[in-house]
Amino acid sequence: MMLLENTPLVVALCAIIFAQILKVPIYFLVMKKWDFSLLTSTGGMPSSHSAAVASLATAVGFETSLDSPIFAVAVMFTLIVMYDASGVRLEAGKHATLLNELRQDFDLLTKNIAEWPKLDAEEKHQELKTLLGHKRSEVVVGALAGITLACTIYIF
Repeated sequence: MMLLENTPLVVALCAIIFAQILKVPIYFLVMKKWDFSLLTSTGGMPSSHSAAVASLATAVGFETSLDSPIFAVAVMFTLIVMYDASGVRLEAGKHATLLNELRQDFDLLTKNIAEWPKLDAEEKHQELKTLLGHKRSEVVVGALAGITLACTIYIF
């Protein structure tokens, strides 16, 4: 299959898997409990987005040389994704946290208002996902994981 012969693509996909797997033991070391849901979650340490794009840029550098225009494109793409992961997406997560708190406060208010007809006390609201972005340290560690993985694959 031709697609699997594209080494930079395979390296980037491996970097995502590698970073997602790393989240579980890192979380265990910090929180002293296992959380295997991190295997499929966004956010957290390390950033799989950063690992993917950093490994992709590294692989492109190995394939085309560091002075090629395609490597320049890959590096700029990497920087934009990493900036977005630590900026916009992190702030979106903070907004989601605040909105979830406001929703809980509103639910409490409506439950305490005297006997509203048709008020379903058992109704649950789906909370917004708050772990969307990354701290800068998570982005840096993700990038280092991706670069290390790409270098390891190309060197060996």
